[in-house]
Amino acid sequence: MELHVEAMFTHDPNGRIRAIHEPWPGEDPAPRFFLGRTIDGTALCRFRHDVPDNLALLLKELVEDEPIMRDFQAKPKHFGSYMKLLQSGHHTTGPCYCIPVQTSSTIQVVRITREHMSDHSLAGFECLASEIEYAQPCVALVHDRRIVSVCRSVRVTAKAHEAGLETLGEFRGRGYAAAVVAGWAMAVREMGALPLYSTSWENLSSQRVAGKLGLSLYGVNFTIK
Repeated sequence: MELHVEAMFTHDPNGRIRAIHEPWPGEDPAPRFFLGRTIDGTALCRFRHDVPDNLALLLKELVEDEPIMRDFQAKPKHFGSYMKLLQSGHHTTGPCYCIPVQTSSTIQVVRITREHMSDHSLAGFECLASEIEYAQPCVALVHDRRIVSVCRSVRVTAKAHEAGLETLGEFRGRGYAAAVVAGWAMAVREMGALPLYSTSWENLSSQRVAGKLGLSLYGVNFTIK
């Protein structure tokens, strides 16, 4: 979970969250409160730099009272208090997975770099033209010279990469997403980093990919804007 939060956000010297960890300007600010709970009972919390110290202390005391998770999809014990203290009506939550070493697929995928982009159509993935240097490794499934499914690194540290997965609508349900995730994870491990995959409980298609690949659930994250 420590690797996950370090990949997701940039931090100041005091360990406070500064921004979402990406090189391009984002429309959404980083969350004011992050809570990561692991299946073994560890709870990790972080606060945005502008959360007052006294409020952060109150939140941390509640986090220390969170029980070991039994129902992974259940809200935190102190959900209502977190929302009230931060005066927020918006939260996100979802599972966090590590991709095992043995994860593989029989469907052929390819690595995409700046040098190889001109060989394929980017229709539907035009954003790769500006993101490709950062989003490495980037692994794609190509159909008739058109990129139709991509898994790339969207949050990167020296120790861990978070996966960014997208498949064009008309090509979903064919196993392509699982194939590019498996190929991406292999490429990340070759770089000496850990491949991580997180999603939301509402994203059932993303969870199906995790199930198909047998990804290892290590915890659940919870954020409040």
